[in-house]
Amino acid sequence: MYSPERAQYLHTMGQSLVKNYIHIIFSTKNREPLIHPPYEDEIHSYLGGICKKLECPPIKIGGYTDHIHILCMLSKKIALMKLIEEIKSHSSKWIKTKHDSLQSFYWQDGYGAFSVNPSQVDSVIEYIANQHTHHSTKTFQDEYRAFLKKYNVEYDEQYVWD
Repeated sequence: MYSPERAQYLHTMGQSLVKNYIHIIFSTKNREPLIHPPYEDEIHSYLGGICKKLECPPIKIGGYTDHIHILCMLSKKIALMKLIEEIKSHSSKWIKTKHDSLQSFYWQDGYGAFSVNPSQVDSVIEYIANQHTHHSTKTFQDEYRAFLKKYNVEYDEQYVWD
């Protein structure tokens, strides 16, 4: 409800308005093809739960047998590096409990994170949703190199694939 007192209070309060769409990409260690049904959907849900807990609402999570894509909103309360550290550490511990074949599951050390223009969110959602089709013809490495090129990210091939 409007009142002159409330309007004055709101006017004097500083506002920090943030809306950052982030597309995060990382692979399993050595691109091991370890993400398969029934654990594929479970890991996507688990990753989304971590994002929610950290106030980074997930928009779309998907991937393929050897990597993950996360489109989320980056909270103003957490650094991107901390978000990724939390996502990777909690999810790798969790997935190891799902089956004996996943005891050696690790994520790669590095990651890619790219800002997404709000007008492009729908195409990123569609891109993530179509990972299985997309990767019938393209490797993770080729996909990742294409993102690095698209965003003009300089990199050393020797260190990208840890």
